[in-house]
Formats: sequence, structure tokens, C-alpha cells
Amino acid sequence: MTTIAQDHASQANFDEIATEHVAFDWTIDYAQHLLHGSATHTLVAKKDGVREVVLDTNVLEIEKVAVEGSPVAFVLGPRHEVMGSALRIPLPPSLALAAGSKVQVAVHYRTTKDCVALQWLEKEQTQGKAFPFLFSQCQPIYARCIAPLQDSSSVKITYSARVHSVLPALMSARRVSPPADGPAHDGKVIGKDVVTYTYEQPTAIPSYLIALAAGNVVYKPAPRVEGVEWHTGVWAEPELIEAAFWEFKEDINRFLITAEKILPPYRFGVFDVLVLPPSFPYGGMENACLTFLTPTLLVGDRSLVDVMVHELTHSWFGNGVTQANSTHFWLNEGWTTYIERVLQQYLHSPEERGFSFLIGYKSLADALKLYKDKPKYQRLVIEFEKGEDPDDAYSNVPYEKGANFLLYLERKLGGLDVFLKYAYDYVSTFMGKSITTQEWKDHLYQYFEKNGGEEKIKILDSVDWDAWFYGEGLSLPVEIEYDMTLAKQAYALAEKWDASRSSDVSQLDFKGSDVDGLNTNQQIVFLERLQSYPALPSAHALLLGTLYKFAATQNAELRWRYYEVALLDPTSATAKQLAPEAAAWIVGQDGTGTVVGRMKFCRPTFRAVAKVDRDLAVRIFSSAKDAFHPIARRLIEKDLGLA
Repeated sequence: MTTIAQDHASQANFDEIATEHVAFDWTIDYAQHLLHGSATHTLVAKKDGVREVVLDTNVLEIEKVAVEGSPVAFVLGPRHEVMGSALRIPLPPSLALAAGSKVQVAVHYRTTKDCVALQWLEKEQTQGKAFPFLFSQCQPIYARCIAPLQDSSSVKITYSARVHSVLPALMSARRVSPPADGPAHDGKVIGKDVVTYTYEQPTAIPSYLIALAAGNVVYKPAPRVEGVEWHTGVWAEPELIEAAFWEFKEDINRFLITAEKILPPYRFGVFDVLVLPPSFPYGGMENACLTFLTPTLLVGDRSLVDVMVHELTHSWFGNGVTQANSTHFWLNEGWTTYIERVLQQYLHSPEERGFSFLIGYKSLADALKLYKDKPKYQRLVIEFEKGEDPDDAYSNVPYEKGANFLLYLERKLGGLDVFLKYAYDYVSTFMGKSITTQEWKDHLYQYFEKNGGEEKIKILDSVDWDAWFYGEGLSLPVEIEYDMTLAKQAYALAEKWDASRSSDVSQLDFKGSDVDGLNTNQQIVFLERLQSYPALPSAHALLLGTLYKFAATQNAELRWRYYEVALLDPTSATAKQLAPEAAAWIVGQDGTGTVVGRMKFCRPTFRAVAKVDRDLAVRIFSSAKDAFHPIARRLIEKDLGLA
């Protein structure tokens, strides 16, 4: 049985009375940039005599509250910078709630301009440039900005929604009406006529998975698969739908079928993907039934679609088995990254799995260096203080350190076949629950005691748990070897460039075809390997960018890493020449007019540019900061010392 963990970022009293279901009724006001409507909670008492309901809110205007249909007074507490304001709702003494009894609480409210969970895009910021666009981002603790909720991943809820909108509206749930594959906007005039979109989410999810998007979007279903209950499809603006569908149609079903070979059946019924406008701050967001994806994946060769594998894997790790709170974030992301790479082995080859770990290790090393002055955030398990912002610790550490920890355990405990049987049991045991690291560890011991006895327990006892959970520093507690097969060619090319530094650039025999035999991931490793050497001479670095077309590629994974190579020495002539170009690329001042809002690219690029010329970085960011998502904008401001 799982315990109720305290949540450092929530003021809600879910240990006393917890939401079971929320019914949303929203009207989207595109002119005023707000949602208004109601959230009606069905709550279950956890103990006898509960006297109040406490919900998390942040920058909401609360209009009225009713308990069992009768208006009640409420108290909206002072606003905490991170946690927001506690909404205290008294329960009439006449209810005399006993443990297990239910009560309905309806809150009528509206969002405000300070809502960081919603980004409102003007029509000029979309592909079609004809209609505005709205999308949400509620992870980790921003759902309280769009609705009064018990905004903790310890609380799992079902929800229903009625969304009144003049533009097609999507949610992280199963659509009830109008049908997704029917006429866009139910045949009404987009941008003028109001249509009510209704959704049901019958599978309990944490509040951070509540998601809303609205804009001129259309749908293409993927081919149906016989013998399964789920279905899949792609959403995008009309101008992008063909490119998006082509990019994902070959793999979306294949990924899901492969996942079900090693994990319990997919539970959510629908797995659609929505390609968002470019300001979306993440590669993807695993919103239940509707994964949000960045348009940076649309490179026309399907080389980056494996990001979708990561988001799909969250259906089991995060959406299914969920962290109790942000202290245990690695249970979401470390497990997802680990299983995602197992799927790479099934989808491609064992060499691809090892290669993914090699690429990930570079991002781990960079993340650990980033927190040299905040070593607490180098830990796998971070004990946050009350009111501490979990976004301050957001990095690749829980992803990569967590995945490497599980790989280490896999190898110690008998290999992949043994470990996957355990993973299946882990998911089956905790599906639908929110757990802590200690609960995970207890189950690990219980499973291997039952399936291996004393021998496996001795192995587990030999693990330095404190080093893995709470270790700080720039390396893993144990050095882990990866399959280097696919790295050899990339490493050889990088070594050749390093050896050429003493030669005049006019004498070099490099050719554009050098990278023709390297796939995108191998080119990534080539560029990352170059970063392990001293900075290339300026003429060499410039030739690298033009010869292999890295300086102009639409593949953001490659372009960003090229700039990392070029800006490696911030005092070099190359850095001074290319820093303005790198910053211009991020804000869309390179002729594309398209911001690169994905934080994986925009944050490190601005940090690198700032090392070359902080005034330049600040000036270019400030000129376009409103084009970034509020979350990305706030974190870039912290990176540049502006907040």
C-alpha cells in the first residue's frame, strides 16, 4: 500500500480530503487572453470530521464557491511566489463528513494575464498566420494557474471538460464530441462560431497532465491496427499537417506495438500527437492521450521521431506509475529514459541502445557542470524545502543519472531479460499510484527476494544507495561502459579534425561527403566529440560549419551542437563572429522569422552567447522575449542574470 507523501510545492490538504474527479466548464476568451468558467470537484474524505477543503491556486480570480450547490464564503490566502495562494473552502458542519464520504465543491473563476501555464500566440506567431493559438504547460506545478486544484502528483484525478471556443480545442483526454475525424470545428466558421468541445478522461492522472490547446488545427488518423483497442493520429495546423503526418505515420503505431511487447497494455485508449508552434519550450510533453511535440522534430527525414518514443514511454512511467512529488522526479524521467532506450534496441539494434546512452552521457556531464555552485541539484533524489521551485532543478540529471542507475542495476542483477520481467512487475504493482523512491526500492527488494532469493539480495545490498541517490559531483558513482560500435566512425572523423589544427585551412582535404555515411545521431556524437578537444582554430571552425552545412541546417540538434563547437572558446575570433548568428537563430532573426523556443536549444545557446558577449545576449533576448513561452522566458532571464 502506498503512503501519502508530503509535497513541498503544494498547500492543499489532500491528506485529509482528496479530489477524485473534476468537471471543467471553460470559455476561451482570445481577445482578453483568459479562460473563465468553473471547476467542480468531487472529493473523498480521508478521515472523519474534515472541516475544510484547501486547493492550490496561482494568479486566479476566484468569483464564487459552492459546496453541494450552496454558496459558501472562502478565503484566498496571500500569494507565495512559487506555491501561489491557498484557497480555503469551509465545509458546513451539517455535512459531518466521515472517512470515505464524498462532497462536491464548485469554484467559479477566471485566469489572469500572469498565468504562466498558458501561452497565447498572436496569429502572426503561427504557421498559418490567420488565427491565434493557445496551449498550456502544467508541469511541474503550473496547473494551479489554470484551475483551482490539489496540484500535487500525489493526487490522481479523472476529469471531464466542456470547452467553448471559436477555434478547435484539444485536451489530454478522449474526445466525446464533435468527432476528431469529422469536419474541422464541427463544420462551423473557424474564428467566428462558438463550438462546445467535450472531453472525458476516465483514467486517473496527476494534475500536471491536464492540457489544453486551441487553434486552427486539423487531424489525420494513423492506420488502425487490428486486435488493439487504442488508436492514434496526428494534429497540426493545416500548413504543417502533411509534413507532420509524414514524419510520424510510419512509427507511431510501431512504437506503441513494440512497447506493449515488454510492458502491460496501453491504458489510455488514444495516443495522438499535436505539433505545436515553435515557442513550445520542450521536445515533447507526455500529456495523456495527446502528446505535445516541438516542430523542431520536423526535419523531413524522420531522424528525430524517437523523441516520440520517450513521450509514449511516459504512458507507463509518469502517467501510469507517478512520482509522489518532485523529489522523486527521477522515477518519472529516469525510468522513461531507460525504457525508451530498451525500445531503441527492439526498434533498431543493441548498438543503437548503447549509442543513446553515449549521447545522453554528454548531456549529463553538461548538466552536472551547470550545477557546480548548487551541488544539491546534482543529486538523483533532491530533498526540496517547502516552497522551493522544482523548476530551478530542472535538467538532464534525473533523466540520465536515473537511466544509468537502472542500467547499472540491470547488469548487476542478471541482464536485460531478468530486469525487464522485474520492470513489468513494477509497473503492474504501482500502475495508477504515486510513489516515493523508498517505495520503489522496497518493491525492488521484495521482487528479487521472491525471484532470486539470497543471491539477489546480496547483490542489492552491495549497491551504494546513498551514492546513487544523494551523490554530488561531476561523475556517476560507478563508471559505466557503453557499446561504442556506432561511435567509431564519428570519433575517427573528430580525431582527424583535431589533428588538422596545425595545418593551414587551404591545405585540408575534408569533403562534404565525410558525413554522408553518418546518421543524425552519429553526426551529433561527432560534434560532441569535437567539444572534448581544445577549440578549433577559427578558420577550421568556420569551414566545419559551411562544409557540412551545420551552420544553416534546419536540424536543430545539429545546428545547436555546431554552435557549441564554434563558441567553445568565448575569446576566439570564431566565437565573436558566430555569437550574433547563434543568438539570431534562436530568436528567428536569421531570416526564418521563427523562434527556437525549445529550452534544450535556446537556454544553452543564450548561456554560450553570454560568455562571449553578455550585452549581445541580453539585447537580442530582450528584443524577442515575448515570443518565448513564459516558463522559458523566466528561466532564460535567470540564466542571463536578469531575474
